Amino acid sequence: MKQLVMETSILRGCEVTKQRYETGLIPDVKNYEMEVVNLYPQKTCQTIEGFGAALTESAGHALSRMSGGNFDRVVRSCYGEGGLGYTLGRVHMDSCDFSLGNYCAVSDPADPGFGDFSLERDAQYVQPLVKKVFAAAGGPVSLLLSPWSPPAFMKETGVRNGGGHLKPECYEAYAAYIVRYLKEYEKAGIPIRYMTVQNEPLAVQTWDSCEYTPEEEKAFLRDHLYPALQKNGLGQIGIYIWDHNKERVYERARDIVDETTEKMIEGVAYHWYTGDHFETLSMVREDYPRLKLMHSEGCVELARYGENAGDDMRHAKMYAHDIIGDLNHGMNSWIDWNLVLDEMGGPNHVGNYCGAPIICHTDTDTVEYKPMYHAIGHFSRFIRPGAARIAHSCYSSEIEVTAARNPDGSCAVVLLHTGQQRRPVQLRVEGKTARLMLPAESISTVVLK
Repeated sequence: MKQLVMETSILRGCEVTKQRYETGLIPDVKNYEMEVVNLYPQKTCQTIEGFGAALTESAGHALSRMSGGNFDRVVRSCYGEGGLGYTLGRVHMDSCDFSLGNYCAVSDPADPGFGDFSLERDAQYVQPLVKKVFAAAGGPVSLLLSPWSPPAFMKETGVRNGGGHLKPECYEAYAAYIVRYLKEYEKAGIPIRYMTVQNEPLAVQTWDSCEYTPEEEKAFLRDHLYPALQKNGLGQIGIYIWDHNKERVYERARDIVDETTEKMIEGVAYHWYTGDHFETLSMVREDYPRLKLMHSEGCVELARYGENAGDDMRHAKMYAHDIIGDLNHGMNSWIDWNLVLDEMGGPNHVGNYCGAPIICHTDTDTVEYKPMYHAIGHFSRFIRPGAARIAHSCYSSEIEVTAARNPDGSCAVVLLHTGQQRRPVQLRVEGKTARLMLPAESISTVVLK
């Protein structure tokens, strides 16, 4: 490796300031010991499948209220050439909190054949957004499908909102419903690559939600969902368990994965809302090395952060910190929550407003790219699908580092510097070094070729 290109986003003040720097690597004849970040391209870890965001009804609705030109530009800025380089997406099965209201593809509990099945609601905002994404990406991206609730009549509570459990006598019917949903999406030209059994199975929410104990999730997966997918020619869809916060990732894997289910499960999906808990990912990686780890959701909840809800720079650092920690502990793929939202942080049918990397100001037809957008780009633009994370070491706790070797042989190194003063780095790889200077409160990506 001889050439080094460094892109830096400085996260101070009111706007993101960008810098670009090019230099070469020189032999480490001075045997630097201080201020060193080491890279070890030959020591590889997990493969990284890509980055993306959720294509919710709220995102589609917000974009539909923009001019056609802005709609297209936003999608291209994430999935098109020169954008974030996204290759993944997430869609919700029926309604979620980031929908305009509760809805379901069926309503007749007396019809086991789902004769009234209709994706008319998805066809309004979700599917047009997905198809715009496919067009910008030059073909289908890999989509994750997640249910927030079964049809209300299949639940013990009889309603979509407020948690509640799937009726045991409805397990088979619900598996058939999921198959129908997947098949109808295929017919619409939207193939699904992954699915989770249930979004947040421990959450009792004021919006669409459903509870599963580990035993219930395991039984539904093993005895109904997996066989139904196999029987109906959907065996290519990778099933992910859990899809909830990191602090219980290991326990859920331990409780569900055994000799009867291991072959059925592609991986474990998780969210970030309860803190770092990076160690739990390493525990899964160590004990279940075949399983993939997917960050399937994370966002800034506006109500939760109170007076800091508008601190865009802080949010960008949160994103970078979490992505680095997840990558360094075994993550394979990363999906953000809403691709875009409107100026309120919605729409959301229960007022659970959140931040997003892109905000559509629908009253003025203007688009705001938040610092979060730029932070994500330091990873998604440079760590490409098929990259292998490589080992590293770093001299300072103020510098968080992750690195990967791309399929083309280049190495991407992301450095989050949280200190208040600029810091020097002697970047050392394969007996060569380059001296870098990290601005205070910045994210830098270095590409070595």
